[in-house]
Amino acid sequence: MSIQARNITHIYSEGLPHESVALFDISFEIDDGEFVGIIGHTGSGKSTLLQHLNGLLKPKSGQIVVGGVDITAGKVSMIDIRRRTGLVFQYPEYQLFEESVAKDVAFGPQNLGLPPEEIESRVEEALQLVGLDYNEFKDKSPFDLSGGEKRKVAIAGVIAMKPEVLILDEPTAGLDPKAHRDILSMIENIHDHEKNITILVTHKMDDVARLADKILVMEDGRLVMNGTPEEIFSQKEALSGMGLSIPEPTELIIDCRECGMDLPADVLTIDQAEEALVAVLAK
Repeated sequence: MSIQARNITHIYSEGLPHESVALFDISFEIDDGEFVGIIGHTGSGKSTLLQHLNGLLKPKSGQIVVGGVDITAGKVSMIDIRRRTGLVFQYPEYQLFEESVAKDVAFGPQNLGLPPEEIESRVEEALQLVGLDYNEFKDKSPFDLSGGEKRKVAIAGVIAMKPEVLILDEPTAGLDPKAHRDILSMIENIHDHEKNITILVTHKMDDVARLADKILVMEDGRLVMNGTPEEIFSQKEALSGMGLSIPEPTELIIDCRECGMDLPADVLTIDQAEEALVAVLAK
């Protein structure tokens, strides 16, 4: 399973006075099992790009190939595309509608025409993957849950479809710090368990530095950087010019290096920063 985007251009309201080019000649590849972060300032084209990856939007020009299937081709089945590619929008809990958690999570698998026993098995597995006990939550109303629990149920509904590509658009937006940590841990657990491609859009540089194998940086509808977290976050000045920061642990280590401390330059996470500082201070 892989994704290839080739020279994708998208135009909103083409031919009208308020025509806007949202994506300019975007090309990249994502390999099987990769965890990819997409970052960029508000309005940079991140969400528009995501909606091309599961066929919600069609490009003006270019090609997107997912698992060997050109999803921009005219006769491709949208049902098959969305079975393979799950998209979790911002605030997905607003899409909850069933009377119980189990029924809400089962909605997608039911639309696949699966037998009842397979649906129940998928619902139970999906709830466990997002950290909710099946027996405790299955009969509860989703509207009686906390904000973080509602979001987990909404994500479980996508997971129950068993997508080969899981796309998450700002999945921690609006959550308190504990719920934020819980959702990030859940996403990491799902990726480790399912071995799928995971694509995460976020404004939290610390999160993407910790989780991503590769980072795509968007600016004004263009893909301006594409590399590992170490490669991307080594370019502090370029990111700053786009209104983006670097992870806080990286910033701390840079400050310490400027004060003369002999520290590595590729620190990205709190754990790495702690290890590096302890090693220097122990000398």
